[in-house]
Amino acid sequence: MPLVIDKITLPHAAILAPMSGVTDWPFRRAVRRCGGGLVVTEMIASAAVLHGVRTEMRKLRTEAKAEAPLSIQLAGWEPQVMSEAAKICADLGATFIDINMGCPAKKVTGKLSGSALMRDLSLASAIMASVVAAVDVPVTLKMRLGWDDKILNAPQLAKIAEDIGIKMVAVHGRTRCQMYKGSADWYKIAEVVDAVDIPVVANGDIVCLNTVGQVMRDSKAAGVMIGRGAQGRPWLLAQAGDYLNGKSVRSTPSVEVRHQLMRAHLDDMLTHYGTAGMRLARKHIAWYAHGLPGAAKLRDIANNNADSTVVFEAVDAFFEALNLNEVAA
Repeated sequence: MPLVIDKITLPHAAILAPMSGVTDWPFRRAVRRCGGGLVVTEMIASAAVLHGVRTEMRKLRTEAKAEAPLSIQLAGWEPQVMSEAAKICADLGATFIDINMGCPAKKVTGKLSGSALMRDLSLASAIMASVVAAVDVPVTLKMRLGWDDKILNAPQLAKIAEDIGIKMVAVHGRTRCQMYKGSADWYKIAEVVDAVDIPVVANGDIVCLNTVGQVMRDSKAAGVMIGRGAQGRPWLLAQAGDYLNGKSVRSTPSVEVRHQLMRAHLDDMLTHYGTAGMRLARKHIAWYAHGLPGAAKLRDIANNNADSTVVFEAVDAFFEALNLNEVAA
């Protein structure tokens, strides 16, 4: 089934979730290379965008038009600053601007940003109204069920958002105080679906096609947003999209294709980050290799070498051994 956000029809209803330190340009490119649809950037601090802070501006090094559909996610607590940052992102070619009201990290909530805004609906409303008025592209919202079990106000915030002009809401099925512990409550997301007429997308604990089906049944959502389940498996978004579109689900890549995908991803890391690329790629290497024979040795080499030649040789040897085992089997 297609997902339409403010007259924009997406390739499918499986969206890559924004993940700090993960959904950078190389990772988004890996997902799109595998057939993914809408991808979302890492959370970007709006104030840092305006001040040109190097680490945040690096997140905006993107081929936005080539990446379309692309959503750029902003975090902040000052309506005017958020709206000015949104204008910059729209000018860069973002298809959507996403407002973060879901991040649970203390360094974010401590500044009355992220999920802390679910405790201040007046400020949350002002931020959304300011951003919606500032840009011509659709604005979306990412949030949680609430701050804690006593403040489960996601349906209320979603209705406020809809009335202001927000065009889609994504809900992580946990409270802020849960962080990432326990299980996502997909049934609670259904309460948000019932409260609004705009699309609601479900997020949290979606790690395979079985969970895609279960969350859609439990939440009644219009689509899914997949985060940690795509780490090391950038093809999962396309598979979920096939499933949601009622198509035959494409196969999980063979060992040889995984090798090519990982190689391309690492090449992009070097292009994007320069010499720091191999250090930042360590977690991705671990995710790609997770659960496969020889993974521990590959992780050890990657974690102790910044020389791309050494790391690439180890990656090639890892997959060559997997290929031999596959043939022998």
